[in-house]
Amino acid sequence: MISIGNFFFKYRNQLFIFLYIALFIPSPDIFTPEVFGPHYYVWPISIGLLVTITGQLIRGASIGLVYIVRGGKDKKVYAEDLITQGMFNHGRNPLYVGNILMLVGVGILSNSLLYMVVFIPLFLFIYQAIVLAEENFLRGKFGAQFDAYCTRVNRWVINPAGIGHTFQTHDFNAARWILKEYNTQFVWLLGITLILLFNYPELTDGSTALRNKLLAVIIGFLTAVYLFIKYLKKSHKWVAE
Repeated sequence: MISIGNFFFKYRNQLFIFLYIALFIPSPDIFTPEVFGPHYYVWPISIGLLVTITGQLIRGASIGLVYIVRGGKDKKVYAEDLITQGMFNHGRNPLYVGNILMLVGVGILSNSLLYMVVFIPLFLFIYQAIVLAEENFLRGKFGAQFDAYCTRVNRWVINPAGIGHTFQTHDFNAARWILKEYNTQFVWLLGITLILLFNYPELTDGSTALRNKLLAVIIGFLTAVYLFIKYLKKSHKWVAE
């Protein structure tokens, strides 16, 4: 598993792109009108958005409270310090938990049975391998310090106890969250937009013209915000500490 994790660590960003594309593979529905009635779409939309937004908020809290270098070194697992503050005081892998919830949420939102029974389990297997590879590195570098951290904090389950205190004792850096995450947020919001408008014609009363108009407006807005944030970052007019 550690060897598998080290392999996939190199390609974990590309993995996200692959999994987003997989959302649009034709699949049997999870929620159907036959079972859930004519307003069946309320279920995947409400549950899916709740789960995926929760994942994004967890990622945002993790990055905004205490920044951790996530890129590795030379495409290999690497860490300068053992981060145990912020959200990492409540779970050892809050960023990965956020990723999982984001993808599970859009999987439910897309109403794709194939995605939920094939691609999500595959994703979980790969993430488990990556985490084991990272933990192997951290245990080798930090030894007893990391072992003590593991006995106190769960690998996957985020303990909500004391989160209020965590936010009170840390300054949330919104700029860092946005500047580090604007690429991810753009792709995530774009995916949600495409799923809602193309999977649920009920939202636009079956009007292709209205759907296309909304699509153009939303994509135009998201693109404008994305380019503006990118400009601020590249020009150093907005810098995250």
